[in-house]
Amino acid sequence: MSLARCNSYYNATIKQETHYPSLEGELDVDVVIIGAGFTGVATALELAERGIKVAVLEANKVGWGATGRNGGQVTGSLSGDNAMVKQLRNRIGHEAEEFVWNLRWRGHEIIKKRVAKYEIDCDLKFGHLHTAYKPAHMAEMQATYEEGLRRGMGDELTLLAKADIPDYLDTPLYHGGLLNRRNMHLHSVNLCIGEARAAEANGALIFEGSQVLDIRDDKRVTVTTDKGRITANCAVLAGNAYHRLARNKLKGMLFPASLGNCATVRLDPQLAKQLNPHDLAVYDSRFVLDYYRMTADNRLMFGGGTNYSGKDSKDVAAELRPALERTFPRLKGVEIEFDWTGMAGIVVNRIPQLGKVSEHLFYCQGYSGHGVASSHIMGEIMSQAVQGQLEEFDLFAQMKQIRLPVGDWLGNQGMALGMLYYRMMEYFR
Repeated sequence: MSLARCNSYYNATIKQETHYPSLEGELDVDVVIIGAGFTGVATALELAERGIKVAVLEANKVGWGATGRNGGQVTGSLSGDNAMVKQLRNRIGHEAEEFVWNLRWRGHEIIKKRVAKYEIDCDLKFGHLHTAYKPAHMAEMQATYEEGLRRGMGDELTLLAKADIPDYLDTPLYHGGLLNRRNMHLHSVNLCIGEARAAEANGALIFEGSQVLDIRDDKRVTVTTDKGRITANCAVLAGNAYHRLARNKLKGMLFPASLGNCATVRLDPQLAKQLNPHDLAVYDSRFVLDYYRMTADNRLMFGGGTNYSGKDSKDVAAELRPALERTFPRLKGVEIEFDWTGMAGIVVNRIPQLGKVSEHLFYCQGYSGHGVASSHIMGEIMSQAVQGQLEEFDLFAQMKQIRLPVGDWLGNQGMALGMLYYRMMEYFR
């Protein structure tokens, strides 16, 4: 098994690479977590801080999957928020809106406190701009802005008109936007590795190159790799779109979608400042959007498009270049040094999926492209659940999810057709 990382900017700028051993022999722990991305590591850290004996099994390297391949944006754009509110109204009444609103920002607070507590060097910065791609999209910005004012965010939000955009971005594209100073952006792999080291310092055991081959749930859970076995009181599946375990229970619920990212060569600092004077993370208002930001060493990191075939794109840089140059005409012909893809776990109704495969086997997945903040929220909820505190876990576990009664290939084609429909609707909006 190759443990090589992909050709991403993140992996080229890791502060301290991980060298955890593979599992050999037998272990007995309280909780075993499968997957060392944000969900698995965040859950492990929460448990280790509370003195729970936890082991993490990763088939590749810490942060190898979607955690190390995203845009590094931490925003309050919670996946499936409206669908959540509708379902929660039937169970918690008028508190549903408040619960979902607070959920938007919960991941921000977890990450900020963790970075400060463990002194994690992950280029954490504040400031995000949601841009209006069409004049009609400003109505959404206005509504979000007014809700933020009602909820006490007046000092953190600024509604921008089209005439204001040149002060924030050197681009001809947008018709306005909403500036949010609470939102953040960061180096995803360095954050995940920093959290893994914090979990280890608190007693967690982490194993890389340890693909899980079998899970048995009897009175306790037994997880087997090619060279070892762990017995635990319970287990958490945290592999999202990158694992194929428990397919009898999870099949048809989540579908992989390939998201592309790239990073240019280092730009002249003055040019970088002209392109993005306030060093903001940005995404636009389309259903299938572009997103970008400046890295700590003055590269433009640019992502966009979504491939719902379940397969990686063949030439990510070539696919992203037209959108990059359309956004920043001054970068026409710029050299792209890194390009990579990552598999997001897409859910039909966009609500994150938490539940149980069996009595002692939990799962947590499906952030639909909004995973940096959401994974930290769900890590907190999952850590509570495996300790028997099920109130928040049950809110998600009892959500009505849509299971497509088809194989993965047909499911991905169905998702692709659905996205085509939304793109057409957006075109005429």
